[in-house]
Amino acid sequence: MATKKLKPTTPGSRHRTAPKFDDVTVSKPKVKRLLKGKDQSGGRNRQGRMTSRHRGGGHKRRYRTIDFKRNKYDIPAKVQTIEYDPNRSARIALVAYADGEKRYIIAPDKLTVGDTIISSNSAIEPDPGNAMPMRNMPPGTFIHNIEMNPGKGAQLCRSAGTVAQMVAKTDKYVTVKLPSGEVRMILGSCFATVGTTSNPDHFNTTIGKAGRNRWKGKRPQTRGVAMNPIDHPMGGGEGKASGGHPRSPWGQSSKGLKTRKRKKLSDRYIVRSRKKSKK
Repeated sequence: MATKKLKPTTPGSRHRTAPKFDDVTVSKPKVKRLLKGKDQSGGRNRQGRMTSRHRGGGHKRRYRTIDFKRNKYDIPAKVQTIEYDPNRSARIALVAYADGEKRYIIAPDKLTVGDTIISSNSAIEPDPGNAMPMRNMPPGTFIHNIEMNPGKGAQLCRSAGTVAQMVAKTDKYVTVKLPSGEVRMILGSCFATVGTTSNPDHFNTTIGKAGRNRWKGKRPQTRGVAMNPIDHPMGGGEGKASGGHPRSPWGQSSKGLKTRKRKKLSDRYIVRSRKKSKK
């Protein structure tokens, strides 16, 4: 997928960089069974109180049920369509299995209609779109849709253009370098999909106007330094005061405050933190 620079016919299009959707093959979802309604909370909890700010409005969406587990083993599937999903940045692919079942998966980059993919517990060809346990992949393979617990479904590298690399493996664990620069060990029995996620130019898009964010369900944000002292710890002052140390409206330090537990159990699996040098 590429992006296009619009002509500045309006103020909103002057600085907008929009996606082209060349890779999308259909305008509407083909299988209604894989769609379901998606409620919007507007940031309110069950009592109706706002617990998450700056949410609300936005276009109505339907959720696409995605197969993150890839648990139809040794049955080839043919790609039917590449579709747009309003709930995620990557494209999704509708695949039809040889037994007639159809499912949505996160589309790998350069996957096209007519391609055949497969998921297997044994070693198979590391072609883009194929899913297998990481212990069966050769070191150096680029992967996405990575499980962290066997059978739970993919949790890592699901957004547009993300990719991890399997750098080493032992009898039980494999070592994976994640997009953040973190290097961690994951059980070799966890599944992953070969290749990079689709829509790699997603980060090149620019919104262009505030109204486009409202379509996404994002409401305006007011800076703390623009408020009064009663409303925010950083408010008040004569003129354009700096506001002091960055804080939330409830006084918690932000922009650098470490919130991760110092003795978190999963620390033992992190070989190199993303906070350290990424060399």
